Amino acid sequence: MHSTALLLVAVVVLIVVLYISRSPTLRKHGVALKRPPNTLFLVGNGLLFLQTRHRLFSWFVKCERLFGLETFQISVPSLPAGVVINDPKNLEYVFKNEGIFAKGDFFKRRSWDLFGNGIINADGDLWRVQRKAGLNFLNNANLKILTEVALPQYLKESIKPLREVQTSSLVDLQAIFHELTTQLMGRMAYGTEMHHSDPFSEAFDFASGATGERFQNPLWKLTEIFFGHRFRESVQEVKSFGSEIVRTAVANNETKTDHGFASDTSDTLQSVSGSLINSLLESIGDHQMVADAALNYLTAGRDTTAQALTWAFYLMMRHPHVIDTLRTEVEKLAASCLKESTSPSLHGASSIDTSIFRPASLPYVMAVFYETLRLFPPVPFEIKQCEQATTLPDGTFLPQGSIVFWSIWAMNRSRITWGEGADDFDPDRWLENGNLVSKTAFEFPVFNGGPRTCLGKKMAEIVAVQTIATMVLDFDFEPIDDEEREVLNSLTLPMEDGLPCLVKSRT
Repeated sequence: MHSTALLLVAVVVLIVVLYISRSPTLRKHGVALKRPPNTLFLVGNGLLFLQTRHRLFSWFVKCERLFGLETFQISVPSLPAGVVINDPKNLEYVFKNEGIFAKGDFFKRRSWDLFGNGIINADGDLWRVQRKAGLNFLNNANLKILTEVALPQYLKESIKPLREVQTSSLVDLQAIFHELTTQLMGRMAYGTEMHHSDPFSEAFDFASGATGERFQNPLWKLTEIFFGHRFRESVQEVKSFGSEIVRTAVANNETKTDHGFASDTSDTLQSVSGSLINSLLESIGDHQMVADAALNYLTAGRDTTAQALTWAFYLMMRHPHVIDTLRTEVEKLAASCLKESTSPSLHGASSIDTSIFRPASLPYVMAVFYETLRLFPPVPFEIKQCEQATTLPDGTFLPQGSIVFWSIWAMNRSRITWGEGADDFDPDRWLENGNLVSKTAFEFPVFNGGPRTCLGKKMAEIVAVQTIATMVLDFDFEPIDDEEREVLNSLTLPMEDGLPCLVKSRT
């Protein structure tokens, strides 16, 4: 009897706590915002956010189909009041008002262990310093060397084992793409040898997944006390790797007087190798902050591009006619660059300089890449917090501290923006009279927008086009089954269990 009474008291206390911690009602022109489906008394949308990411993304799509461009409120007990925006006009306002909408404490508390003072977390002057370092790294001279010298070299090395296999072999394409981008970023940005198989990569992948779960679990501080041992070990491994990057760069600078930026267009890898870490050291100085910044840029430059390539080949294998169209475009360009009169398919990309594969020359390849980004955006949702009270263009009033969400996954499936076939993989939607159609960052926010527009957008496009063109020219691909691939829990969009498929050389 005594235990029953204690249980009843605990339940009453819990109900009171949940009631007190409810998010305040937000309003538009004085009228309360609508609440989405599955909003429950007291707990709001808290239980919903405990679902797997794929189911949560589907819920955001359901809400977008229900509300269209209308802003609606979501709530989780103990968290600030939050809204979801789908209207490009509202998103444009958020992008253009960096002083009002910042990363904020809500985001930083959850991502601090992994990203620290890096650019993903940073606001204000610290963000500007790190962004300037990134701009220095991706200046025109460095980008030319990176994409015309380094990329062809590392791409050739990455696919060399595939060329030597005469019969179809089982290959995990996601692992190949991650190895390519890891080597490329490691050498060019940090001046060190990196591989996807390094212990750091496994540790970072796990830590990223656990960090992503924090945004869905309002009780993450409590649950990690009991179940966070591996997360803490992974973060320690990642931080140690970041410190090692800095130590290596400092040692290289002490022994090499000419190690740094490319001061001209000299096509040597050494002239750009390590330029990002050196720029960070010069701009920031504090080695721990430099390590944080380096790790932030590594995940932005390595993971997102590799994951986009993985989803691109997944979609292409499910739509073979797309590969046929793409290969025709690539072969036509390759033929014009080959001295031999025979078909380029008999020689493959190994006989040509793959740097000829550029976005401007291959609009259909770019269309495939952009359509992949639309359906599988590497960063599927974004969060900002109001530093001061403000009103969105649609009249929604946001008090200081409130949260603004936008689901890129859902916005990219909006039938208002993309038509009735918004769920379909259709690269042709990006082409008009053979030219690539452009969308504003507010309609297609894959590369963010405003002052925080992705620095690596141009680099990602070149890496993707060159990799897709080379792979399709040299190989045939066959899926091992018809099963739909799932998204692995992470801050970005890796494919669960990789992308195993049968690959056969065409040469």
